[in-house]
Amino acid sequence: MRFALEALSADVPAEQIAAARDFYRSRAPGRGPADFAELEEARAKKPAPRSVVPPPLEETVEVAGLRVPVRISLPTEGPPQGVHLGIHGGGFYMGTAAQGDKRHRALADALRIAVIGIDYRLAPEHPWPAAPDDCEAVALWLVEQAETRFGTARLTIGGSSAGATLALATLVRLRDRGVAGRFAGAALRFGTWDLSARTPSGRLIADEYFIQAYVGHVPDHDRTRPDISPLYADLSGLPPALLVVGSEDILLEDNLTMAGRLAAAGNDVELRIYPASPHGFTGHPTALAATALDGINSWLSERFG
Repeated sequence: MRFALEALSADVPAEQIAAARDFYRSRAPGRGPADFAELEEARAKKPAPRSVVPPPLEETVEVAGLRVPVRISLPTEGPPQGVHLGIHGGGFYMGTAAQGDKRHRALADALRIAVIGIDYRLAPEHPWPAAPDDCEAVALWLVEQAETRFGTARLTIGGSSAGATLALATLVRLRDRGVAGRFAGAALRFGTWDLSARTPSGRLIADEYFIQAYVGHVPDHDRTRPDISPLYADLSGLPPALLVVGSEDILLEDNLTMAGRLAAAGNDVELRIYPASPHGFTGHPTALAATALDGINSWLSERFG
């Protein structure tokens, strides 16, 4: 068997790859906050999300004693044909659901679906398991209420970076409850699959402050819990998954491993690796990022079809 990274690469026009390389060469590499003081500073400096028209509905979901704020983007034309649960990234310690408003508005109108963004609680003020608890609560609300509220029971889930981690952790929880089959697919962008420092990518990010903020209270030997590091979960019985990652992502190796583990567990999984792309690339202003997002939209559309 011949196994080469190029064989797994997404089909992208050469000019988009060249333009992406130029973009990243001219862009200073970033780093995350190194402590709580830097985190507070980064939060304060983060620009407000751009407004969208029409704006999302802001509500609070109440499930099992939890109250979780959500933002609901409805299609501007016609009733929803499905519902997508989108979970924002940000290292479990930054970001809000509003940062996804632009993407969610475009997705709602392109696919004629409702898109739900979750304002899950952030670390270190609310460390694990607060975030997956909130995400599970909203997912259960959709399982129970989507048809009544939106006129459709067709559901998908997705997220980027920490949001992808939370999306898969949520599906594992739902599988254990016997309801993961209610979701028709999971679109997972460059997930962080190991917080225990035992895998190649996990070791590369072991000293990052976001891990201390999120699971610093959990002993090292317990950080392989599936709820924290989904790479170690029983992954059987999950809905079809699309994994998207860049060839220059520090988490590439673990995303390759996650795709293999999902497939070995008997799930339908597709892996797309985008050339010249680092972590978080779908949020960058490049034509290559737009191509990747269009591909995700098409994949989700098939799940709702």
